[in-house]
Amino acid sequence: MAQFGFDNDIHSILKLDMPITNAPMARWQRKASSSMSTSCANTSALSPGKSGNRSLSLSKTPSKTPGKNGKTQCTPSKAGGDRFIPTRNNKQMDVASFLLSKENEPMDTNPSAATSENQKAWSVTLNGYDIEEAKILHLGGKPLNAPEGYQNNLKVLYSQIPTPVSTKKNRYIPSVPDRILDAPELRNDFYLNLLDWSSRNLLAVALHNSVYLWDATQGDIVLLMKMEREEDYICSVSWIKEGNFLAIGTSDCKVQLWDVENQKRLRSMASHTARVGSLSWNNHILSSGSRSGHIHHHDVRVADHHIFTLSGHSQEVCGLEWSPDGRYLASGGNDNLVYVWPGVQEGSGQGSNAVHGFNEHQGAVKALAWCPWQPNILASGGGTSDRHIRIWNVTSGSCISALDTQSQVSSLKFAPNYKELVSGHGYAHDNVVIWKYPSLTKVAELNGHEGRVLNITMSPDCSTIATVAGDETVRLWKSFELDPVKKKAKERMVKSTSSSIHQSIR
Repeated sequence: MAQFGFDNDIHSILKLDMPITNAPMARWQRKASSSMSTSCANTSALSPGKSGNRSLSLSKTPSKTPGKNGKTQCTPSKAGGDRFIPTRNNKQMDVASFLLSKENEPMDTNPSAATSENQKAWSVTLNGYDIEEAKILHLGGKPLNAPEGYQNNLKVLYSQIPTPVSTKKNRYIPSVPDRILDAPELRNDFYLNLLDWSSRNLLAVALHNSVYLWDATQGDIVLLMKMEREEDYICSVSWIKEGNFLAIGTSDCKVQLWDVENQKRLRSMASHTARVGSLSWNNHILSSGSRSGHIHHHDVRVADHHIFTLSGHSQEVCGLEWSPDGRYLASGGNDNLVYVWPGVQEGSGQGSNAVHGFNEHQGAVKALAWCPWQPNILASGGGTSDRHIRIWNVTSGSCISALDTQSQVSSLKFAPNYKELVSGHGYAHDNVVIWKYPSLTKVAELNGHEGRVLNITMSPDCSTIATVAGDETVRLWKSFELDPVKKKAKERMVKSTSSSIHQSIR
């Protein structure tokens, strides 16, 4: 019989649809009994020493969850009464639960200093931070500041630091030229170099078989020279660094030297077998490039002026430029090549080899420019078949960057005032573009010429560029004027470093 009773008990336990007699009370039963007890408690009178508001605030459904010190925690009886907190970790939940339960504890009116210190020490040890300073929600990181130049009319209030409208003054670049000069009978020849600006603020312009000087300070125009034969023409002009002598390359294979102050020709040097389309000075050494592809070095101090010949180009040398420190000579030709030659040393023999030869261009290379603040950086530009500006490091012989301008590059100049690169273009844009260096991002376009831009030169203070084009005009653009403070500082620096050494020409 006992065995039969034991089997019935086992069978009852295994049946899930039967109530479990000895199990703990279900949650709904506990809530029902709790509601009945609460309703009974609400009918009773208020306890002495307690306010009415306090009693009402405690009229919540108690939960028999065990807490610290065996105290009962109250949960809201109203459905959905808990707050929605989007992000919180387990440690924050524990701290929040402790803080909520702590609110129901009686306040100790006279806590001892030792007790509070002990509590703080225990809190820091257990939680890693002080409970009194704990936050349930915390915004991580500071609000981001507005980007530079951003104008916000709504005045956003979350910015911790007031951001000015712009920390940098935007430079104004005029879109129209400051002055336009007529250049009648200008030869529209891509391979010639017909414009140069001296350190004494004189602009030399070659018009057919004549050379004119324009005084940028006074505005006067002077005819310096005119070739005897009408069929001859000027191919290139270049000022010496001191600005008192002008070299002129001609179509009759000669290089002439002129004393500008006295308007007198000092000498005529004949060594080339074809027209001289490019010239460049390095102290007393004058380098000239001709249509034959040869480059000649002339020492203008001695009677036997031709001291050196560089052979590398197979076609006309249309670009020639000495580096600012005089260590390298860059040459560009109609054979699409760029050569970098070593500087001339006293007593060296002929037959010097090029330091570098670059063949990346796919068109004639006339545009060459050395960086004034980085003497080992060379910029070169290709013709209509290439249209690229390339930046070279002549120390390593590598191409740093290349930019497709979508137009023939006829001239390049670095602008040191704002560390920019200026390029003159022929087909198809016929304009001047200012690029930020070294990023080569476009700063501005200077439009106005109605023909291809042939040459670009820069004023002595590097604030203005002069451009000459096939539309027979010379245009002056004031695109690089410095702020007055920077201008005074630069003038002081130039005065302190100016040299008093002048070379004489015999």
